[in-house]
Amino acid sequence: MTPAARSIRVFAVYLLLLALVLLIAPNPLLQAFGLPPTSEVWIRVVGMLVAFVGVYYWTAAAAELTPFFRATLLTRFTVPAFFLIFVAAGWVRWPILLFGIVDALGATWTWRALRRPNATA
Repeated sequence: MTPAARSIRVFAVYLLLLALVLLIAPNPLLQAFGLPPTSEVWIRVVGMLVAFVGVYYWTAAAAELTPFFRATLLTRFTVPAFFLIFVAAGWVRWPILLFGIVDALGATWTWRALRRPNATA
């Protein structure tokens, strides 16, 4: 497994674990990030979608899909910007930025791995 694929695989595990929390017990996580608890289904729908994305990441890592790895850079580097806008608009409190940091760190790892000479070997 290339270093870039490994970074994507680790991110897939993160997404799948996050999905489990959102599906099974979302309210402690919501409250930790300054969001109100909910009994509505929307948060579990988000958990389902996060799980599906995690499966895509896992599969892409297993198949060494370098174009996918590159495509994730734009989206993962954009997450902190969106969350910053959400905080600035007053829609959510600042702890949500921690999720953006995880995305940016993961994207940085993948980006650096892709820049290595043997990144696609």
